[in-house]
Amino acid sequence: MIREEIIKWLLQGDVAIQYQVYRDLIGEETCPPICRQGRSGRRGKSLQEKIEREGWGKQYLSKRNENGHWGQKFYQPKWISTHYTVLDLKNLSISPECSIIQETISKVLTETKADDGGILPIGEMRNSDMCINGMVLNYASYFRSDEKDLKSIVDNILSQQLADGGFNCRLNRSGARHSSLHTTISVLEGIIEFYKNNYTYRMDELLKVKAQAEEFILIHRLFKSDKTGEIIDKRFLNLSYPSRWRYDNLRALDYFQYAGVSYDERMQDAIDALVNKRTKDNVWKLQANHPGQLHFHMEQVGKPSRWNTLRALRVLRRFNIEI
Repeated sequence: MIREEIIKWLLQGDVAIQYQVYRDLIGEETCPPICRQGRSGRRGKSLQEKIEREGWGKQYLSKRNENGHWGQKFYQPKWISTHYTVLDLKNLSISPECSIIQETISKVLTETKADDGGILPIGEMRNSDMCINGMVLNYASYFRSDEKDLKSIVDNILSQQLADGGFNCRLNRSGARHSSLHTTISVLEGIIEFYKNNYTYRMDELLKVKAQAEEFILIHRLFKSDKTGEIIDKRFLNLSYPSRWRYDNLRALDYFQYAGVSYDERMQDAIDALVNKRTKDNVWKLQANHPGQLHFHMEQVGKPSRWNTLRALRVLRRFNIEI
């Protein structure tokens, strides 16, 4: 049972936080009418629909250029480019029917395809970047892009899996023998969104790859060497948000809860690390931001974070950890 005062505190946050609290922590069946998905003839708008008109969602949308992009180019500069802005908007849970974003994604899918069928990053590269492919599949699926425009991205992803079950963005550029947790989590987020939005292209193969990539993360107990048991990178333990392309424990645990993956004992070290970061006020702080340009700060480093608290609570709720 989540403490009432924590729910009240979360509900004082941005409308995107409010919507996800009702959806993920309280349960839609207990939502007031304003938080439910709007239907024809129903008075009022849902909380999800308000994300486009208020708060963080409105601020992100206001930064869009007349050419339909954000920043300078698709991937420049970080983190105010089209790519990361659309990913941020998706993670706000803005309505997938938002036509402005759908138009921009359509431009991305027609203007930035690489020769290998994936999505081009920047510069003179002609091979796509697997982290970007996973993230684009993630938000393009959420915003219901036409399946035919996503097929070449799926083909590219399936062609790039390594023998250990995961993915590494360096494979098709400089070669790689071992998968990267950064790349693997981005690909997994793309696959699960493709699946949840009822796409069918090569789905049997994608689900097999999904299980193998999840096992790659679990073999590492989410943040440890599978050979020595040592922490791979202490930054994996930081509570950062937005995650951008970077892997961390909370991002992985949030993926597992969202994907409906059953509890596995190999998650426990990461869960324990998450619980240990809870403050005496039973919330979680924002510990770090990833360097780069921002449209604006959603939260302050070192302060209690509604994003991290929301994500931590839905992980603990999903895996029946006492809250």
